[in-house]
Amino acid sequence: MLSGGSEKKLCVAVIGLLAFSAAARAQSLTLEEVIAQARQRSVAALSARSEFVSDYWAWRSYQASRLPSLSLYGNVGNFDRSLRLLQNYETGELQYTSNFNMQNSIGLRARQNITLTGGTLYLYSDLSRLDQFGSFAGHSWYTQPLSLTYNQPLFAYNQYKWDKRIAPKEYEKAQRKYLESMEEVTLTAVGLYYGVMLAKMVYDNALQNYDNTLTMLQVARRRLTIGSVTRDECLQLELRSLNDSLAINESKVSLQELRMQLNSLLGYDESFELDPVIDESLPDIVMDYDFVLAKCEENSSFYLQNSINILNADSAIEKAKADRGITMQLNATFGLSNTSQELSQTYKNILDQEVVGLSFSIPIFDWGLGKGKVRKAEASAEVVKAEVRQAENDKRISLFTAVEQFNNQRQLCSVSRRASRIASERYGLVMDNFRGGKASVTDLNTARSESDQALSKYIGDLRDYWTYYYTLRKLTLYDFIKGEDISVSFDELLD
Repeated sequence: MLSGGSEKKLCVAVIGLLAFSAAARAQSLTLEEVIAQARQRSVAALSARSEFVSDYWAWRSYQASRLPSLSLYGNVGNFDRSLRLLQNYETGELQYTSNFNMQNSIGLRARQNITLTGGTLYLYSDLSRLDQFGSFAGHSWYTQPLSLTYNQPLFAYNQYKWDKRIAPKEYEKAQRKYLESMEEVTLTAVGLYYGVMLAKMVYDNALQNYDNTLTMLQVARRRLTIGSVTRDECLQLELRSLNDSLAINESKVSLQELRMQLNSLLGYDESFELDPVIDESLPDIVMDYDFVLAKCEENSSFYLQNSINILNADSAIEKAKADRGITMQLNATFGLSNTSQELSQTYKNILDQEVVGLSFSIPIFDWGLGKGKVRKAEASAEVVKAEVRQAENDKRISLFTAVEQFNNQRQLCSVSRRASRIASERYGLVMDNFRGGKASVTDLNTARSESDQALSKYIGDLRDYWTYYYTLRKLTLYDFIKGEDISVSFDELLD
């Protein structure tokens, strides 16, 4: 069995070796540095960027749908040698007639959707050649140098109009969702950072407590010889030293596990050891509920999503009403055309052509199918609006709670910091009193537990302070320290 002096020397050597090893590998990082790396390197941040890029191209697709499109079309080498069943228009006789020809055509077409009316405008130009073989061998050309066609649904659902109202909001929501996702990454980093800080504090305390217990055990053994300490109290300290040695291993495993979780967030492997830095300076900020609510309504995706949900519900009602009523479509074409056996003659003496028609469908009796669809859409819209009202009420309650928690937390941090220093100082005084025979082992254990608990509470209060702060940042997308809205360069994200 080791003597008291040998135990203490071994403890000091172990502690020194562990401290040197940790210092050789650990890198000190502040909370701000960890947050910056998490927002740059974490998988969650990369996923948020990827989702935003996807939403951006959906927005670009919508913008493209409102611009003119140009396409080249045609048929090449359309050869046909077959028998066709035709009817003689004079006698009405049906007979099979030989068909032996080849057709080639090419054209250029421009298309423009009309948002205001929901119609579609086409402008096209094409050229065709027909080659006939056999008894009627020969060829001919047909051209439409310029044709303009307009298709206009009447009394119909205008998808273009609703897309114009909803699509910009969807893209704006995507921008806000990206900012909120990055704030969520920040919250995760804060939780893991202070988790590592607390675990490291527990581990450091375990080392220090083991050293202190061995020192007090030596004092108790000396006092046992003079009868100022009982055998029971001496055994309590021996038991405490054994438990402290076990606590070192347990706290080290917990620290390593939390470090690995933080490393995973930051994109490091398990060999990287982060050493958190306690920053006791807190910004002097007092949240105002009305201001926070206004910023939440102005910046967050929550209220924008509610607006989109209501628009979608109103759009569904209009579509149901349009589908149950009269369906009419106006089709109009104006163009120029000509045909000739010679290509050069095809573009001479061009004839104009006009085609106008109106198609319609009027439901006479549908057994209430159309009316049922309208009622269903209206009922769904009422549910959506009720859910929006309830969600906004809940949001105001959660904002009020978050503001009050944050405003109280700074005072809690101040109190717990003072309590931690007092408890630590008291523990030192109790150890001195124990050496002088003025304190019992029970007093010593109580003072130590109070010191450990006070420090743990202080670290926990710091974590809660920054958690509340970054939660409010996420809810409002507002930087309360800088006093400005949170923003990023979305153009740089797309590069």
